[in-house]
Order: sequence, then C-alpha cells, then structure tokens
Amino acid sequence: MDWHPPSSQDETRFDPAEVFAAGLRQHHIANTAYPIHHVTTMRPYRIPRTEVQSIAPQAWEGLDGIGLYVHIPFCETRCGFCEYTVIDPAVREETEGPYFDLLMEEFALWRRAIGPRRLTGFDIGGGTPPLAPLPQIARLMETVHRNFTLPSEVEVSIETTPKIAALAPGKLRAYYRMGIRRISMGVQTVSPRLLEAVGRRATRLDWDRRAAENIRAAGFRKFNVDLMYGFAGQSLKGVEATLRHALALQPEHITLYRMRYKGTRLASQAGRVTREEVNRQKELLRSLLLEAGYRAPVGKNTYTRLLDDSGASDYLTNRVVYGTPYLGLGLGAQSLSEHTLAYNAGAADKRLRNYQRKISAGQLPIQDLYHLSPQAAMGKFISVSFYFGGIHRASFRRKFGLTLEEAFPAEVDFVLREGLMESTPDSLRLTPHGDKYYNGVIALFYAGAVKGALLEGNGGRVTVERRPLTVDG
Repeated sequence: MDWHPPSSQDETRFDPAEVFAAGLRQHHIANTAYPIHHVTTMRPYRIPRTEVQSIAPQAWEGLDGIGLYVHIPFCETRCGFCEYTVIDPAVREETEGPYFDLLMEEFALWRRAIGPRRLTGFDIGGGTPPLAPLPQIARLMETVHRNFTLPSEVEVSIETTPKIAALAPGKLRAYYRMGIRRISMGVQTVSPRLLEAVGRRATRLDWDRRAAENIRAAGFRKFNVDLMYGFAGQSLKGVEATLRHALALQPEHITLYRMRYKGTRLASQAGRVTREEVNRQKELLRSLLLEAGYRAPVGKNTYTRLLDDSGASDYLTNRVVYGTPYLGLGLGAQSLSEHTLAYNAGAADKRLRNYQRKISAGQLPIQDLYHLSPQAAMGKFISVSFYFGGIHRASFRRKFGLTLEEAFPAEVDFVLREGLMESTPDSLRLTPHGDKYYNGVIALFYAGAVKGALLEGNGGRVTVERRPLTVDG
C-alpha cells in the first residue's frame, strides 16, 4: 500500500506565525490528540465502508514488529475528566463476559486477516482492566501468546486504580505471574473538592499507600503514577500537594497529564483555564520532580528515577520515538499502520452494539478507516512525538523519505529562529522557552487541513502572507 494523494487543503501552506498564534489561542485542542476536527479534515481519506474489510488487512502487509493495545472499557464510575470509551457502569457486570468473548473473536479475526506478528510493546488499558474477573485477564494473556510473538524482553503494562490495587492484592500477584511487569496507577489529584467535582467521591488517600505496598509485594519494579493538572479552579498549592503525595509512594515513574476537556463531561469548563495557569502548574511540577531525583527531557510528560529507562511503556515508547505501527483491539480502539488510521466500533457512541454486530458477522469491527496522505501521517506522527518533547529525526526520515527541514522548511526555520526548539543530531526538541508555547509549536506540524481548521475556528484570517511574530520570554 502506498500513500493516498494529499487533499488540496493538506497541501496548503500557511504563515507559521499565524498557525502558532492559533495554536496558542486554541490551547485546549492543539495537543497530541490528533487529528483535530477529523470529520472535515480527514474526510478526503475516509475509505467507503463497503471496502473496509478488504483494504484493512492490506495495510499490515510486510509489517512485522508492531505494538498492541487492548482496551478494557469498564469502570466503577465514569470520571468527569475521562475522554475514552467506557461502557455504562450500570451494565458492567452483565456485559463483562460477553465483551471478553467478543474480544477473543476479534483476535481470531485479525489472526486470519494478517497472520502472526512480533510485538514490540503491549499495553492493557481502559477503562479499568483490573475490574475484569481475573480469569478473563488470564484468558487475554493466553490469547495474545497464541496469536502473536511476544518476546521475553518486551514489558507488558497494565493500568489500575488505587482502590483495586489496595483491596485486591491477589490480582496484582496474579498479573505478575502472567508476565505483566509494568503497572500504572491513576491517582490524578488528592484535592477533595476536585475529586468530588470529577466524580471520584469514593477515593481514599490511604488506598494509595496500601496500593503501592501491594504493588511492591507482588514483585513489580516498574510502577508509574498518573497525575493530572490544568483543572478549572485547581491551585498551585493543590498541585504541589498532589505531587508530594505521589512522591511519598516512591514510584519509579510519574506521568503528568494536562486536563483535555474535549469529549469530557467537564468540557464547558475549558474557558476557565488559561494557558498561563497551566504553564505555572507544569513548571512547578517539573521543578519539584527534578528536586526529588526524577528526570525527563524538556517537554516530556513522563519522569523517571531509573537511569536506564524511558519511564513510558514499551508500547508507547516505540509509538512515540520510532513511529511503530500499532494494532488496537477492543471497543473504540485506535489502530495505525504505516498508511492507515482506523477506529473500532464504539469510538463514537461508546456502545457495544455495533462492535458486537460486526464481530458476530465475522467482520473486523472497524467503524472508520482512513487511507492517509503523507501530510496527514506526518501530523499524526509528530503530534504523538510531543509526548516526549521532540521529533526523532531518523524515524521521520525512514517513514517519509524526507528530512524535517525538507518537509517543514518554514516551520523549522520559525521554531529555531524564535528559540522554541533546538536541533540536535538525533532530534528536533522543545527548549525550556518553547515548552511554554507547546500548543503553538505542535500546531505548526499539523497537516494543512487541520491548520486551516484551527485558523478558521478562531475567526482568524486564513492567509499565506508573512506576518512576523516575536515570541516574548
């Protein structure tokens, strides 16, 4: 499979200064969640649904090392900050068994479609995977080993909540025996007011401490804690209290997520959060983490205290640094081959019905499949690269046959001239100065259609004229 010809919109070149300014104005959506406004910006690349079943397997021909993500869409409650696919908690217990049956059938469908593949990373996410009965996770692990080659050096990662890790230590021990070696626990915040506002009323801070003890006792030596910032009304004092609480748990890794309002129940609060507030919170978190002995390059959201570890899972590291294709299985999961982007059924309506209907008909449960242009694929790859604060040069050239300077001459010139990024032998990276303007920088590397949507969404003038913008310190 080759690239889809680019749309006229994707070939449009815009003034970098204007795109940069538009990204800053729309800082709540100019981030790693790409593409933006996909209904319109990706429309030229959407494959007719009558052709999806025949084209989807072709996209994986010749690909060996791939990532695997399996989505377990169950939670006790749906948190207000969640943007992911979660089945209504009210029907969870009656849905778990049928869901795993469907998931195993999806594995079989993909095995028949593309054959066995070697995995470079494997994440079990959600949702809350440990809510599933232990035999179902064991069944999942057995199915992965049966359908893929999972090298012993690949670390399998799973997500958990403090409550389950605190109250069900037997599950943690069983996960470790199954070969899972990395575990990520979502603490998010310790502010009682915020916990109430986002629907996590049942959270108890003593669960966090007990959970950390149980994780260690189970054998895990790769323990990550997720924290969030950028909530409306969140204070610097509250941000610091949350981080100090997490540091007391002594995890190997701490990952910081800025609140992304789009697609959440808190979306109406986005306008209450300024970019300046977010930057102050992020800068405080970074200074405290460095002081505590954790490290991360500028712009990277995962900090680690291990010298020989990126901090992120193998699955995410390969995605971000090398642009490794990944297969997503389960309700609403996303897959990315070299030339296609796919979303499973459930990505839009968060319901099991269409996922079940397709699998029962013997079809890959794909809701939407896009045959990408080089520009669309570049935007996707570079957006995700900003999880680590920079773009890997060799990976970009291998994937697209161009250097960054050849693909984005005006944009690279702009970020270097304004001191927003720096060029190293292996990457183009955010500077400390550029990290303050991250949302504007990332927008510079979007495909033309997405840049145009950002500009139009602001009521900004769409132009290709040069209008210099000097970035203040």
